Amino acid sequence: MIELEYIDYVTLSPLRRLFYRLSQGIRHLPRRTVDLAQRTGGRIRKRTLAFGRAVKSYGTIFRQGDIKTRLSYLVMGAGSFLRGQVAKGLIFLFLQAAFIVYMVTFGIGQLALLPTLGIATKKEIWNEKLQIYEYIQGDNSMLILLFSVVTIFIVFAFLGVYLANIRLAYRNQQAAGRGEHLPGIVRDIRNLFDKNLHVTFLSLPSLGIVMFTILPLIFMILIAFTNYDKSHQPPGNLFTWVGLENFRNIFWSNPTQSRTFVGIFQWTLVWAFFATFSNYILGMILALMINKKGIRFKKFWRTVFIVTIAVPQFVSLLLMSRMLADQGAMNVFLGYLGIGPVPFLTTALFARITVIVINIWVGIPYTMLITSGILMNIPADLYESARIDGAGVVKTFTHITLPYMIFVTTPYLITQFVGNINNFNVIYLLTGGGPLSLDYYQGGKTDLLVTWLYKLTVNNQDYNLASAIGIIIFLITASLSLLVYNLSGSSRKEESFQ
Repeated sequence: MIELEYIDYVTLSPLRRLFYRLSQGIRHLPRRTVDLAQRTGGRIRKRTLAFGRAVKSYGTIFRQGDIKTRLSYLVMGAGSFLRGQVAKGLIFLFLQAAFIVYMVTFGIGQLALLPTLGIATKKEIWNEKLQIYEYIQGDNSMLILLFSVVTIFIVFAFLGVYLANIRLAYRNQQAAGRGEHLPGIVRDIRNLFDKNLHVTFLSLPSLGIVMFTILPLIFMILIAFTNYDKSHQPPGNLFTWVGLENFRNIFWSNPTQSRTFVGIFQWTLVWAFFATFSNYILGMILALMINKKGIRFKKFWRTVFIVTIAVPQFVSLLLMSRMLADQGAMNVFLGYLGIGPVPFLTTALFARITVIVINIWVGIPYTMLITSGILMNIPADLYESARIDGAGVVKTFTHITLPYMIFVTTPYLITQFVGNINNFNVIYLLTGGGPLSLDYYQGGKTDLLVTWLYKLTVNNQDYNLASAIGIIIFLITASLSLLVYNLSGSSRKEESFQ
């Protein structure tokens, strides 16, 4: 496709602009992929060189260091303790001793079992003397995997402390050579409430992120490469590594799981598209109607829609689920009118349409609230010029309002789209993923990938399959977010709106 000049591009309708951008993005995708690969390779090369320089620097420190500095390579804290920094030296020495004790008594044993995730199973032995069965506890694969991940984190943390000990010893050597007074522990504590206050405030949250976010995330990623399911439940049974078997089952090896994944994935994308853009467009139109000159009681209308947000969403969804059931209030009312019961939630097509419509009803007030402030900031002279040129309401909306809103709210749209891919509440509380299908493996016709993952975990204990699906969801949402954002004007022309 020939690239358009700017004057030709701005004359296109918003829909044609979108298709033009997509076509240009696809056209330049090979070149951009090569550029991305080159940048990634350059970054890896830089990181490798930086790592090599870091390793070389510690060799330089050892060669240039005195006996006290060199001793800190073997005994942590020696470079501080032998130069009068007793408290610092004792802290480093305590950490080294604690690490050695942990690894010898527990850590090495767990890491040794990591390749197999356990070999000893639970045994039942008859005790002739006591005339009873005795149970000998075997290995617990889940705890082995968990403690192995924790041990790896501890090893890396200790390595950081070990290198910090060496750097401190060398700085102390240089400071002593210049005749400077070495700071004590009291001064370091004071600095934690002064120039190093950020360390004091951020240390605990950072530790919490590592313990309760990063560590569980790595643990669950590793589960995707095991056979941890209902047939391999510790401590009674062991599970082990199976490589990429779970991913092969999802994509092609297991026909039922593959068919389920494809069907649910297609519906997830359809749902995310309609749930995002229907709320966005209709919420924007509602905001335009309320903000239009001549509309009376604007504050009242805004309040009416905003008040609906005060009702917890799960309450509204559960209420609608009961109302739209086969014997619910809506079908009872339709029966009085002589209309047969409508399968709002019990047939695939009706259920999918119903969840999209209910999501519009629930989500429009949020979009209206967000877009109202942005609409007020659109320059009035743009609308004045459009009216002078004879543009009608539709053309003004498609050529001024919509492009401006998309330019400003692209990050919001990406967030909403990703959020709707993982929109657990609306689907689960309205339909529970149903209606169920014999063609699907533990899934229903309105299930999203995230609700299917939930069912696999809670109902069927297929933790390995659920973990693999979680990884796939992350790759899909991350790729779509990066692709759309980099193709949008919000990324390429951050400083201006054109």
